[in-house]
Amino acid sequence: MDSFFDRVRHRWPAGREDLHLHILPPPEISTALVAHYRELTHREPLVPVKPEWFHVTLLHSGPMDQLRFGEVEAITDRLHQRFAQTDPFTLTLHWPNVGNVALECPGTPGEPSRRLWQACAEEVGAVTAGRFPLVPTVHYPHATIAYSTGPVPDRAELKAWLSDHGAEPVTFTAERIAVVAQSHDEREITWRPLAEVKLGTAA
Repeated sequence: MDSFFDRVRHRWPAGREDLHLHILPPPEISTALVAHYRELTHREPLVPVKPEWFHVTLLHSGPMDQLRFGEVEAITDRLHQRFAQTDPFTLTLHWPNVGNVALECPGTPGEPSRRLWQACAEEVGAVTAGRFPLVPTVHYPHATIAYSTGPVPDRAELKAWLSDHGAEPVTFTAERIAVVAQSHDEREITWRPLAEVKLGTAA
């Protein structure tokens, strides 16, 4: 494993707030998953994700200081209209994979989440006139329980631990999208809430 923060530094430097859109699992789901994998995620150079920052990223957009006056509000309004007829859906998070830069819990099914990602990309792109790159370019739902801050000497040790301690999958209803101003300090990702868009709000 390599450092996640080394991978993103060129496009998202430490301390800079960027616009993000997330699916947020219920607090009890986040707390339970983080607690279950605590023995694994506290091994250096891994940095665990705290329950309050546990998330499924839909879209990483541009820097907050490059967004023009009223654009966040316009994006939020368009998403409210777009998702008023979109029903909430269930998303299942499975035990983590040892990825290239993080420990990720893959989510299934991918298609409903991918439709949200596509819609968010279209609406953000429409408001900002495509000024910012599409990140990710291909969406697959996943939630990270720990980011790597440097080379991991033996990924096999992580996989061995998971083979003995993997938790049962957890399922929750994805019913809202969080619009946030997100930053990192090269160890932890945090954010400021900006807005919330509920799915299926049409009368």
